[in-house]
Amino acid sequence: MLESEMSKPDFWKDEVRSKEIIRDLKDLKDKTEDFVKVEVEFKEMKDLTGIVEEEDTESLTHLKKDLDGLKQRIAALEFRSLLSAENDRSNAILSINAGAGGTESCDWVAMLLRMYTKWAEGRRYQITWVDQLVGEEAGIKNVTVLIKGDYAYGYLKAESGVHRLVRISPFDANKRRHTSFASVDVIPEVPDDIQIDIKEPDLKVDTFRAGGKGGQHVNKTDSAVRITHMPTGIVVQCQNERSQYKNKSTALKILKAKLYEKEVMKKAKVLEMQYEAKKEIAWGSQIRSYVLHPYSLVKDHRTGLETSNAQGVLDGDLDAFIEAYLKGVKRKRKNV
Repeated sequence: MLESEMSKPDFWKDEVRSKEIIRDLKDLKDKTEDFVKVEVEFKEMKDLTGIVEEEDTESLTHLKKDLDGLKQRIAALEFRSLLSAENDRSNAILSINAGAGGTESCDWVAMLLRMYTKWAEGRRYQITWVDQLVGEEAGIKNVTVLIKGDYAYGYLKAESGVHRLVRISPFDANKRRHTSFASVDVIPEVPDDIQIDIKEPDLKVDTFRAGGKGGQHVNKTDSAVRITHMPTGIVVQCQNERSQYKNKSTALKILKAKLYEKEVMKKAKVLEMQYEAKKEIAWGSQIRSYVLHPYSLVKDHRTGLETSNAQGVLDGDLDAFIEAYLKGVKRKRKNV
């Protein structure tokens, strides 16, 4: 049906609609082609098992290795089938903010940023630093990064919420146990062809000198940009680029994404529910706990999934938690 629409003479008259059709068609082709490849490979292996002799240990070893690889690809396809929402295939704009805990929480933000960076690198996603405010003594107060790659938002939306850390503080001379909190917010990057009406009079644009990353040139000029959208109170900023123009362009893109996400939520009649459900970044509001002392444990409070390999999770091994959350969401939708 999509291909028949593309063949119509007036297909390119509505450029926004035509780009949407092309994007949807590419997504469908990617999914079906991968499924067909797995199906063909399975049939070939099935035929081979019928002709390989039990005594041919070398062939059986190769066959088992190929079968293990096929199982992994099938598992990946099953995982991807959980990502069917409109923006799941989009790039992700990920923000982390320190909560209760002072310097401890700032250090926790830095640890979470490393965790998501490791996870993204493992998937060969591209990570672009957008904005960062360092802590007064150590760590990071807040940071925003753009993670580019297929289904980046679909996966990372499972991470939105408050994350709690329990450990022996490296900043406490008495080596006492401390609890820290940080909130993670994930929104999809909006495609350029999505129309969002942003009026110039509604914007308050401030410039300031960039800090942290960016180089000496950035720190000497007012290249960083902060934009406040007056009607909604949404504030975005960028200080990654040396050019004020480029920073403004990136900030506007993030603002567009935030406004789009807000509109989508409004249309879905869940915006009010979400705001009512929002809690302080502190006790009782966490979605996941990371305990490093007196034992090692990471537990997701939404799904009940837990592991004693806390260091592995902090090194980016998040897929089990993401998959459990997405499966839980899918089950809830079926029951509605």
